[in-house]
Amino acid sequence: MHIAILTFDGFNELDSLIALGILNRVKQPNWRVSLASPTRQVRSMNGVHIEAQATLAEARSADAVIVGSGLLTRDIVKDPTVMAELRFDSTKQLLGAQCSGTLVLAKLGLLGNIPACTDLITKPWVEEAGVTVLNQPLFIKGNIATAGGCLASQYLAAWIIARLVGIDAAASAMHYVAPVGEKEEYVQRAMRHIESHVQASAGP
Repeated sequence: MHIAILTFDGFNELDSLIALGILNRVKQPNWRVSLASPTRQVRSMNGVHIEAQATLAEARSADAVIVGSGLLTRDIVKDPTVMAELRFDSTKQLLGAQCSGTLVLAKLGLLGNIPACTDLITKPWVEEAGVTVLNQPLFIKGNIATAGGCLASQYLAAWIIARLVGIDAAASAMHYVAPVGEKEEYVQRAMRHIESHVQASAGP
């Protein structure tokens, strides 16, 4: 099981690395979580350099993909070479987008008529792309989830774990990372956001 977190130059550390940390709380054989980038190394919005763990080509075949956000997303969606690499299929993959990552999904035509979440700075650009933006941290429709606000990345990670492993595994991962003395509150809030969608996806 491979989960790829698309991480470009100018990336927001909170978006990519919080999701990476929570997703790696799952300890199962063949469970792989990777930062996927178009180049061998990328630099964050605050100057942190990281090595890519996967290519964009590998991300295309991942079981789940999170499109991270960053300062240069508007440049990314104008780059035909990079955008041509981003070929995903929501009928076969779970697709999540964090903040300005929602703009990438919109420009790829993957959102269609689905409303979405994003950050306040990116909101007008997503709306210009023809997508209705919601004033909430997370919205899920089928195999697509979008999140707004850096710390909403925890909900995307929990959703992916719940879909690929189960609700209990998602709750356990959230419990581990939640602040001491507030763990139950954090877990309950995360599960409220995702539980009904996961149950609906599971069918009768």
